[in-house]
Amino acid sequence: MANKILYVCQQIAPYLPETEASVLCRTLVQAMQERGNEIRTFMPRYGCINERRHQLHEVIRLSGMNLIIDDNDHQLIIKVASIPAARVQIYFIDNDDYFSRKAILHDAEGHEFADNDERAIFFARGVLETVKKLRWAPTVVHCHGWFAGVTPVYLKKVFADDPIFRDVKVVVSLYDDGFPGQLDAGFGAKIAGEGVKDKNLSILETPSYENLCRFVMEYADGIIAASPDVDARVLELARTSGKPMLEYRAPEEEGFFDTYNRFYEEIR
Repeated sequence: MANKILYVCQQIAPYLPETEASVLCRTLVQAMQERGNEIRTFMPRYGCINERRHQLHEVIRLSGMNLIIDDNDHQLIIKVASIPAARVQIYFIDNDDYFSRKAILHDAEGHEFADNDERAIFFARGVLETVKKLRWAPTVVHCHGWFAGVTPVYLKKVFADDPIFRDVKVVVSLYDDGFPGQLDAGFGAKIAGEGVKDKNLSILETPSYENLCRFVMEYADGIIAASPDVDARVLELARTSGKPMLEYRAPEEEGFFDTYNRFYEEIR
């Protein structure tokens, strides 16, 4: 049976350099569409993305909403582009405060941006508010990368009663995308301020990469090890979570994408 799959991706090639995650997201969305699934795909519009080369353009009817993050208003701008070879459309979440800088998640010296927590919150809210505007009800939401990690929490706690998302199943892919140190100490409080009332927020009192992954997996219906180099402690948490799990397989293996397709069916 075909699924309606919402992909929430930290990075996708060719808009960003080729990495394990950006290439997998690029090939996965095409493969699932070719298998008869209906898909929508989102990523942040980082400032280093060349809009002219990739022919991004704003979708006026979807843009203009203001999202309040930690008591501050931020305008949501939606852009779209196509990967012609794949016949796949990509939606971009944009905002001048969070995504105008010419970088992805850290500065030229390699330091993580201090507001990455708020950027992740804005990205998640932006994706889900836009999907509501599209009046498109996914059956599966598949999140790739820690930056997409606020999405599952919102789906299960903020948007749970919304007809668009009521019956959705959440899949989380784990990568080798850890960050040093911690996100902003107020991360959990900012999520709570969004209307999330949940005991699991206590996990984010120390918002390290490991704790963020632990928190995100609480809201997953299925977990995928998408890299051979997933953090060992995070992988152990996934394996002992009791959630359906797909262990790592190389993308070039025969039947790789069919395995994903079956996994979506199993968790439904």
